Amino acid sequence: MNKEVLINCGAGEIRVAIVEEGRLQELFLERTIGLDDSALKKKGGRSGHSLIGNIILGRVQRVLPGMQAAFVDVGLDRSGFLGAREARCLADLPGFNDEERTPKITDCVREGEEIVVQVVKDPIGEKGARLSANVTIAGRLLVLVPNQPGIALSRRIEDESERTRLIAMGEQMLAEDKGALVPGAGYIVRSAGIGATVQDFREDAERLAEAWRPVMAKRQSAPVPSTLFHDLDPIERTMRDEVDAETSRVLIDDVQAYDAAIAYCRRAMPEAVDKIELFNGPDMLFDLYDLEDEIERLVSPRVPLPGGGWITIEGTEALTAIDVNSGSFTAATGLEETSLNVNREAADEIGRQLRLRGIGGLIVIDFIHLNDPANIETVLDTLHTSLSRDRTPTQISPMSEFGLVEITRKRIRDPLVKLMTECCRPCEGHGRKRTRDTVALEVIRRIERQAAAAPGKQVVVRAAPEIVDWLERHGEEVRTALARRGAPRVVFEARDEFAREGFDVGTAA
Repeated sequence: MNKEVLINCGAGEIRVAIVEEGRLQELFLERTIGLDDSALKKKGGRSGHSLIGNIILGRVQRVLPGMQAAFVDVGLDRSGFLGAREARCLADLPGFNDEERTPKITDCVREGEEIVVQVVKDPIGEKGARLSANVTIAGRLLVLVPNQPGIALSRRIEDESERTRLIAMGEQMLAEDKGALVPGAGYIVRSAGIGATVQDFREDAERLAEAWRPVMAKRQSAPVPSTLFHDLDPIERTMRDEVDAETSRVLIDDVQAYDAAIAYCRRAMPEAVDKIELFNGPDMLFDLYDLEDEIERLVSPRVPLPGGGWITIEGTEALTAIDVNSGSFTAATGLEETSLNVNREAADEIGRQLRLRGIGGLIVIDFIHLNDPANIETVLDTLHTSLSRDRTPTQISPMSEFGLVEITRKRIRDPLVKLMTECCRPCEGHGRKRTRDTVALEVIRRIERQAAAAPGKQVVVRAAPEIVDWLERHGEEVRTALARRGAPRVVFEARDEFAREGFDVGTAA
């Protein structure tokens, strides 16, 4: 399998695309400009990056026995949510076995108490961050679990002989420790650890110990609330989590990001250094696989299928509904064969779309009706295979007599459609329109493209007043980032004749 990682460090956001056999499989976006009104940037975050993985010293504000949860002040606009299951490592109960039951929240925390928690889910909409008291720090091969001794394995490691070998190596590493590791800590072996040696484990565990010790030191004197540990930035995190033995190359279109990736790999994964390449054009990085058009389509509800059918993806507050339509496709052998072929194509595409769009929560798929139980099993097997590539925990129900399949997928962040669009009831029946931030960032990318096509010339942007206002309000950030990306001379002109999504980018005469 030819897997490539493309990292576009634009002037307004960092975008990471995972491409396999020339096809987009995963997409990660982190905005770095225009998040002044966001809790992620105001408190606790770095340059607007996600809070997931951050370790925070917080204070318990309220304990709600009826909800078996507590709300913790972690320095954001809204308190974080700590469930009893995520707090059970704090339970002060002699002989308590956390595998048998979840303790009461009152056994774990008290109002006013200082506790160390980790963000496991970013704030979404009106909800605060989701927290866990069982903090972890991820390395390249291992995940450090300070509050839980022993060796565990990633669920993605399926080979039984390899599982046995890895557990034995982890236990050997702990038995041979001479004080370099975190005392009493446990480790989870990541899928990247397949094929590793005891020495590889030991080196990764020692790096994790170096990351953990400052956390404990800051814990002694830090004010409440305060962030004790930041997870890696998007570039280093991409190298750690996405680059593996199947990756043929990593293309990065920014010198600073390239240097950061090289430096991280030399420290943590030297075997990957030779895979990293600095992309210098002549076109834009995502043009290699026409990714811009595909990303644009990810906010559209309709997804075409190869055979002429399509799926429609519609989100509501309660769930995401996916409808499968046969369209123009007709199999010569009859209706059942037509339905089977369309359903298989849909099942294969749905897993990919859920990953790309970041859809979580309850998902209901309305497949075309099938009569043959063997055909139903075939469609479900295809869906299982499609979802098996997903790192995010997912569960699938059997197909009902009405052709419905329910999926639950852990919700980590807002879906892409909420990040890029907002409610707009009058707009042509679609119900959503692109946000001002999304349009402004598209303008910034267009400026980069224009500057690359006409080096040295002044770039002139004509856009709606609200877009120009956004660009001017973030003027210092925008101009500094654009200058670094080869567009030092830019003029913005507000034009009333442009609607929000309309703009023109050219060069001065």
